[in-house]
Amino acid sequence: MKRVKLIVAYDGSAYCGFQVQPKAPTIEGELNKHLSSLLGEDIKVIGASRTDAGVHALCNVAVFDTESGIPGEKFSYALNQRLPEDIRIMGAEEVALDFHPRHCDSEKTYEYRITVGQFPVPTKRLYSYFIYHSLDVEKMQQAAEYLIGEHDFKSFCSVKTDAESTVRTIYDLKVEKQGEDIVVRVRGNGFLYNMVRIIAGTLMEVGKGKIKPEKMQEILQSQERQQAGPTAPPQGLMLVKYEIKNR
Repeated sequence: MKRVKLIVAYDGSAYCGFQVQPKAPTIEGELNKHLSSLLGEDIKVIGASRTDAGVHALCNVAVFDTESGIPGEKFSYALNQRLPEDIRIMGAEEVALDFHPRHCDSEKTYEYRITVGQFPVPTKRLYSYFIYHSLDVEKMQQAAEYLIGEHDFKSFCSVKTDAESTVRTIYDLKVEKQGEDIVVRVRGNGFLYNMVRIIAGTLMEVGKGKIKPEKMQEILQSQERQQAGPTAPPQGLMLVKYEIKNR
């Protein structure tokens, strides 16, 4: 028996998220199906980040166990010949049997992309959230500073979460202008259900002038979801980096 780690990139537009769901297309479902077919075993992958429907990733991590003699590094080539073109394996390797992508010491970086303009850009509709409102990026960054560090992020978490603890650490949170786009880039040790999208939605309310930057601390301390802003739509969100620490 051996454990293989996959680096998985995908366009999440056509999928109902990463995690398997009955009678719905998912990234995990596609990986399980094609790995099982390739190996003649009942394969069930474990993903590092269970991204929502419509969310994208450059570098999600998934592991699976197999009795196969195929070298770990060859799985990227074997799978990419079978997977649909909106899912690709960017790397593969054998890892220790006790390696678990959600339980190891790691950092994840997400980007939420916002396009501001007079009219939506059709070619960006699946990869950024379009708004007509101008946004004050400086105030958004001021508000973002309150979220850096270890906090209880219950206010920025969907009520559907099954997490045992809502305490997480954000190492860095930047709001930057990139051409006609505004990008919210957040790096942390883990994220709660819808946490990044709620942070992005709240920061957009700050950018519109509906929430003052300093109120972010009050929202954080309230531990009440209704105090924060709306959950931003999924298409603007992408997992851009996953780093294992102390390896």
